[in-house]
Amino acid sequence: MKKIFLVFCLFVLTGSLFAQVKDYELGSYGIYRQTQGGYFDYSDPEQLNINVSLWGFVKYPGRYLIPINSTVIDLLSYGGGPTDDALLEDLRLFRIFPDSSQIMIKFGLNELLHESVLKSRRASIPDIEAGDVLLVPGEPRIYFREGYSMVLSTISLLISLTILIINLVD
Repeated sequence: MKKIFLVFCLFVLTGSLFAQVKDYELGSYGIYRQTQGGYFDYSDPEQLNINVSLWGFVKYPGRYLIPINSTVIDLLSYGGGPTDDALLEDLRLFRIFPDSSQIMIKFGLNELLHESVLKSRRASIPDIEAGDVLLVPGEPRIYFREGYSMVLSTISLLISLTILIINLVD
């Protein structure tokens, strides 16, 4: 009976290590719709709409169809906002001109939020145009809680395996 209980505990511990949790759900957003994976339609039938891309550390990266008067903040909002790993002071807007020349504009979230104060000191953040690509860079972070949880899970598994082997040998 003891051996069966230990095998059951081992099964539960290993099962919990490999369980997958779905942390997002794509679907209808009221009047907005997501037509296919990675293409989001936030168009306004009353206005001119443009195609832009949002990539990097945001909740829903992909291509977006948005109204022409949308701002960078609007595009970040359509994308579900930045993730915890995003570096918000290093946003990059890539623009390709008709003559095949390219430009990259770097700015930070503080510049977006306080644009009216900063206008006198530097050029303002440009409006989004058709074909623009907004990149939100970032770097994965492991927080103490997650690292601690992984270490405890590994130690628990090793202890369980040791107890199981000792009981099987006896």
